[in-house]
Amino acid sequence: MKELRFREITALIYRLFLAFFFYQIARFLFWIFNRDLIKVESVSDYFNLAYHGTAFDTTAIFYVNSLFILLSLIPVIINTKPYYQKFLFWLYFIMNGIAYGMNFGDFVYYKFSQARLTSAAMHVAQHESNLGRIFFTSILEHPFVIFWFGFLMFLWVFLYKKVKVEEFKPKREWVYFVSSIVTLCITAILVVGGIRGDFKHSTRPINLVDANKFVKNPLQANIVLNSVFSFFRTIGTNNFEEVHFVEQKFIDENIHPYKLYKRENVEPKPNIVIFILESFAKEYSGAFNRNTEIKNFVSYTPFFDSLATQSLIATNAFANGRQSIHGMSSVLAGIPSLKDAFTSSPYSNQKIQSIVSVSNEMGYDTSFFHGAPNGSMGFQGFGNILGFKHYYGKDEYNNDADFDGMWAIWDEPFFQYFARTLNQKKSPFMATMFSASSHHPFKVPEKYEGKFKKGTLEIHAPIQYTDYSIKKFFETAKKMPWYNNTIFVLVADHTNQVAYPEYEKAINRFAVPILFYSPNPKYNLKGEINEPAQQMDIYPTLADLMGYNKRIRSWGRSLVSEDKNYMIVNSDSINEQFMIGNYIYLFDGKNVTGIYDINDKGLEKNLINSVKNEEIEKGILRCKAWYQDYMYRVINRKLE
Repeated sequence: MKELRFREITALIYRLFLAFFFYQIARFLFWIFNRDLIKVESVSDYFNLAYHGTAFDTTAIFYVNSLFILLSLIPVIINTKPYYQKFLFWLYFIMNGIAYGMNFGDFVYYKFSQARLTSAAMHVAQHESNLGRIFFTSILEHPFVIFWFGFLMFLWVFLYKKVKVEEFKPKREWVYFVSSIVTLCITAILVVGGIRGDFKHSTRPINLVDANKFVKNPLQANIVLNSVFSFFRTIGTNNFEEVHFVEQKFIDENIHPYKLYKRENVEPKPNIVIFILESFAKEYSGAFNRNTEIKNFVSYTPFFDSLATQSLIATNAFANGRQSIHGMSSVLAGIPSLKDAFTSSPYSNQKIQSIVSVSNEMGYDTSFFHGAPNGSMGFQGFGNILGFKHYYGKDEYNNDADFDGMWAIWDEPFFQYFARTLNQKKSPFMATMFSASSHHPFKVPEKYEGKFKKGTLEIHAPIQYTDYSIKKFFETAKKMPWYNNTIFVLVADHTNQVAYPEYEKAINRFAVPILFYSPNPKYNLKGEINEPAQQMDIYPTLADLMGYNKRIRSWGRSLVSEDKNYMIVNSDSINEQFMIGNYIYLFDGKNVTGIYDINDKGLEKNLINSVKNEEIEKGILRCKAWYQDYMYRVINRKLE
């Protein structure tokens, strides 16, 4: 039945297939032109990269061809008319020709930028007055790029014309319209899924960092990606811009972007185990709220509280970001999330000094654990950038009976798997566990229904379940030979639901617990740190405790050193927020727009026009200096 439009649908599928085919050719040519910069060890490795690149190609192709797809399927009777098909032909090749040209432009651009084309290039271009000359010079210097582009576009047109749509007029129009609407609905679902990267609830739309989960070397992510994807995915997300407020001397003396901590006789080297706990906010823990004077406070973390009595805890600590991936970069690499997250920025794929790289340099085995489907939340991709040697996710766990049905393997069995896997490793090792069960929709395993008190928030029961899972982990781990010489760190990635007004305050929306524990008394990890601390302090603290004894790049400080010069950084997505000395500063990227007393966590009284003193004047300069240093290092790839 011609009314079902099988011929038109077949032609559309063929035309989209051609786009996928030619994107793969462009990917291969991109690598050929840049193979001296991006090493691929074998033919099978290349095909693996190209295969995984298909997901990114799908997003790009559907972005570019969404209008073409719509106009190909919309039931307007005239779809098969020669003039309509000619219109579709020109629409298809104008849109795809421009997009394909972006991929070929990257053959040359990559050699200069060491990164795929992103929307950041638009910002760079607007400051250049000689773009035309640069463009034509590039053409003259790289004639083969133009040749291949022209040849492949000619071939593309030739193949496109091989499948034609025959003209017909539907006789049963109701069949024509109903079938067309059904086809459009199905296609819309497929296109949305293609643009997102998949249909899973547990994964957010893929972005640049996800390309790293398929590679052996972070540079290979540029083969997995295509220029159209990297450009579109970064439109509207790049607020990274170099600024100049102060001289470098002021930064060196007041921001101290490099730290050096000397520690002798750290042998044998301690194992490091980091728990980044999903939504495990300070608000839920009694040990971290003894001094908050909250009336009728209830704790939902009995084991965590008991562990805190034997640990070094930071009771006035803050997250450096708003999302899980922000917590990963802040805790492990000391890189906060400002208005735009570093991890989803055009600059995320660069060499980064972190507790991972420090551990690798010191001969540690490094591994990352997260019970969600591999690639979820961008952890695997960013973990590869940081240099983790091993990644353990839902795939490696390989038992869907323990899957929570939404996000990940339940915390209790996955934490036990964590302990067992660590027991198979040779010391010293550094391992990070990112928990999952205290995530929305806030459920606990069926067998534990009724075990935990409900509390006043949905999250209270799963927080107790995660706390229980931590308890069971320690019961297992303490029986293992590696346990006694291990430093454990427990920290939340970010906050979540709020029950008490104290934690509704703007600054306290970032309040998280930080806990350092070791059964080995030589590390002296007991007591309380009452001055402000942050996730970014964990990396330098561990580098100090491990006896790295070399310079590290860090905007945080070691919490076990004499360094009390804190500078807390985070962002509400509109302004950057700094806590320095006796004040809180809000900064919009150019100017300090608010100054508040350090105890005014609700940011209720702006002092910017009423209080002026030497500390505030220097604090304003320090905000600007920190921001200047951050932008310089991120943009110029100076995070080593």
